[in-house]
Amino acid sequence: MAQSYVQVTTTTDSRPEAAELAKSAVAERLAACAQLVGPVASTYWWEGEIESAEEWLVVFKTTADRFDELASLITDGHSYDTPEIIATPVVAGSMDYLAWLAEQTEPAEPDDAVDEPED
Repeated sequence: MAQSYVQVTTTTDSRPEAAELAKSAVAERLAACAQLVGPVASTYWWEGEIESAEEWLVVFKTTADRFDELASLITDGHSYDTPEIIATPVVAGSMDYLAWLAEQTEPAEPDDAVDEPED
């Protein structure tokens, strides 16, 4: 079966949280790329009321096979009780880009670990 690709989106209430989710997902090879967009104005229902908020959108590029692990990472690292986690299928794309995306989301070998800077 051919590889399937998805774009996964979430929103956060701060740029630092969005950046941390993006960095964690890429470091864990759960996404090949994560883009931050914002701030964006969001209007939504929450607990019976219409709310408005300024949020940051994070767009992750990954394979469908990595979605469940990425969704868990987002949920675990998110400050919202019910974070947006939506996967949209990629129906077409540059073959070179999609090959790169698949390569970058292969689970890392133990010696491929990202070195974290020391404090």
